[in-house]
Amino acid sequence: LQKILILLHVTACVVVGKTLMILFPNAMKRYILKQGEKSRMNENPKFSYENWGPTFFSFKYLLFVLKVKWKRLEDEAYEGHPAPNTPVVTFNGEVHHLLDFMQDNRPLILNFGSCT
Repeated sequence: LQKILILLHVTACVVVGKTLMILFPNAMKRYILKQGEKSRMNENPKFSYENWGPTFFSFKYLLFVLKVKWKRLEDEAYEGHPAPNTPVVTFNGEVHHLLDFMQDNRPLILNFGSCT
């Protein structure tokens, strides 16, 4: 049932977004660029709107968003319960699962950070 609701919601958002892109291309470009400012992806000079903007609200976009949202249904963590075995990607591009990094009964520490 959750997957069906997600499918309906994402499909409706994509249809509305695609319709608005057709009817109001300049306004949607400004909106998408504004969203890019929030995520700071506009700061990369090699990342221009012409390369990624038109992909918004496409069929590939729909499939990607559905895949991510459906996968997140499995990744819920609850206090006192085992951690979800979430997929992670190494710097080499290899896909592993989080619990693959466990060693014996030692605690697994995750450290998130960024540098610019």
